[in-house]
Amino acid sequence: MDDQGPMRLSEIRLRFHKELDDNYGKEEVESFFFILTEYFNQIKRIDLSLQPEFQIPNAAVPKYDDALVALKNSKPIQYIAGDTYFYGLRFLVNEDVLIPRPETEELVDWILNEIKAGTEKSKLLRLLDIGTGSGCIAISLAKHMPESEIVAIDVSDSALDCAMQNAKLNAVDIEFLQCDILKESYSFLEAEDHYDIVVSNPPYVRQSESNEMKSNVLNYEPHLALFVEDEDPLQFYKHIALFAKNNLKDKGLLFFEINEYLGEEL
Repeated sequence: MDDQGPMRLSEIRLRFHKELDDNYGKEEVESFFFILTEYFNQIKRIDLSLQPEFQIPNAAVPKYDDALVALKNSKPIQYIAGDTYFYGLRFLVNEDVLIPRPETEELVDWILNEIKAGTEKSKLLRLLDIGTGSGCIAISLAKHMPESEIVAIDVSDSALDCAMQNAKLNAVDIEFLQCDILKESYSFLEAEDHYDIVVSNPPYVRQSESNEMKSNVLNYEPHLALFVEDEDPLQFYKHIALFAKNNLKDKGLLFFEINEYLGEEL
């Protein structure tokens, strides 16, 4: 967009479709455009339909230029806008954390349904989220289990910073700790009264599977949270299962997301 003067959003919209439709498809480009108008100019889709000639100021035009270039390079829209929604809640995201995915919402659903069906559903529960990333699992559970005690850990300080921002954004109380579950230095997690639930969405993509991944994931999402060595792809599951064996209460529950190719080995 060479003209840096005031521009109608309708012109930018056409430019997005012209340059991105072949890569993403018309519907997805339309979604990108409206996400960005709300992010950059606080204009919702319905408002723009009522003001089709709406113009943006000079200063906003380069932001759309940059977003267009980023999208051409397959950068996820969530990282461009800096947030996404998960389980009905808003989460800040950046390239230090994985973008929350719909299948992880299913994991949260599963946990909540198990709690509702359990005999201790009215009891205060203690829960540990291992590899919390953006905090999406722990925070979503905290919203639905406000009386429970939730601890969330991650090896990455940058990820924990993001998770703590998200806990504040969603007004939940969670204890965040930096910890490497692969090492033997996590005795401070071993509470005397143990945990009712341990949940984890650990790294589980083998390095050899990277050639099957789309560039928007491979080039932007944190490899620390994605990949494991081919020689020991179950290393996180082994360590977490051992921790759970020693630190879950009787009838405690352990929940994982798993690699579809490794289900039988688990």
